[in-house]
Amino acid sequence: MVQDTHDSHSEEQNKERNEEAQVHKPKNKRKRLQIDDLDDNSDKRGVCYLSRVPPHMNPSHIRQLLSSCGDIQRIYLAPEGQSTEVTHKKAVGFRGKGFSEGWVEFTKKSVAKRVAKMLNNEQIGGRKRSPFYYDIWNIKYLSKFKWDDLIGEIASKNRLKEQKMNMEISAAKRERDFYLSKIQQSLAQKHIQERRKKKQKTEGQEGNGEAVPQKFHRKVTQKEPVRSGAFENEPNLPEGFVAAVAGLF
Repeated sequence: MVQDTHDSHSEEQNKERNEEAQVHKPKNKRKRLQIDDLDDNSDKRGVCYLSRVPPHMNPSHIRQLLSSCGDIQRIYLAPEGQSTEVTHKKAVGFRGKGFSEGWVEFTKKSVAKRVAKMLNNEQIGGRKRSPFYYDIWNIKYLSKFKWDDLIGEIASKNRLKEQKMNMEISAAKRERDFYLSKIQQSLAQKHIQERRKKKQKTEGQEGNGEAVPQKFHRKVTQKEPVRSGAFENEPNLPEGFVAAVAGLF
């Protein structure tokens, strides 16, 4: 009786495990299918270029405005340079992070073409309280352009920027070293000229018969060494006394 209950319990556990395995298998297949679909649909996607990004606009705003036209995969906005940021701060008073241009990737090329054709030179709209409500879209579809091309272009720009910065740093270091060497040379020449002037001055005073100030020499008195026979009551030691004393030690 105990064995029958144990067998039935083990059979139930095996059934539950098999059911769980069957449930989990389709999920893994779905994940693989989704990854394969993303890889396969890379050629079907379309990219639109934004030649101007209004102030206060960020990627979340663009996704919110353009998601109604179609599915969006990725968005990249290029940050502005320091000079443009300074001009925006002075003219508009905008102290946030600004963007100069951007790229938007749609899941389908047809959607990207339709969005560019429909929204180019049109009012952005949206909420009336938004700061870019009255701005205009500057959007263009890029044919035969992929997101990988954009990544490669950004990487090359960053590489060139880093090389330029390293060159500027090395040039600044060379200028600094040259400046310090010139300062040292000028100080050395100044010291030599001062010594020459002092020498010429002393020689001129001697030639004119003028009294040249003598240098002060400090005299140090020393005591004379004590000679033998200086003391009257000096004891007379026998010969060989010092040798005998030294032999004891």
